[in-house]
Amino acid sequence: MFQKKKDAPAPLALEPLAAAPTPAPLAQAAAPAPPPRPKPASLIAQGLTIRGDVSGDGELHLDCLVIGDIKVGKLVLGPNGRVEGSIAAQAVEIHGKVIGAVAARQVRLYGTAKVEGDIAHEQLAMESGADFQGRSVKFTRPAPQPAPAPTPAPAPAAATYAPAAG
Repeated sequence: MFQKKKDAPAPLALEPLAAAPTPAPLAQAAAPAPPPRPKPASLIAQGLTIRGDVSGDGELHLDCLVIGDIKVGKLVLGPNGRVEGSIAAQAVEIHGKVIGAVAARQVRLYGTAKVEGDIAHEQLAMESGADFQGRSVKFTRPAPQPAPAPTPAPAPAAATYAPAAG
């Protein structure tokens, strides 16, 4: 009744898809570059003492004692942190104690903050309970000054020359 033919192969029901060839450079150029990864913040914990200046362009979280100046992109001073020196940054958040000048675009003093020194800022926020002894100086970016029109140089005065008789 049913007979198998061993000579003929069974037909395939599925055919492989024809892959459209795409040039590799075109595929790479069309894909947008991934956004840069944010740099992780550096953390220096409680119990350490740093004697000297600290500088960088990233974010720094301090919960220790720093005796020296700090210049970073963003500084977060924890409740156990203490800085004896000046601070310069784009943004500063202070929970601890600072003895020295602070210069930043954005400064935020939390309720546990104690600052003894002047603060130069564009924006300053203070929570209730923050202790601040010093001057608050708001600095703004100077407006671009138009270049003065060049004034022509005065023409040299006409001089008469008479040789000396002699």
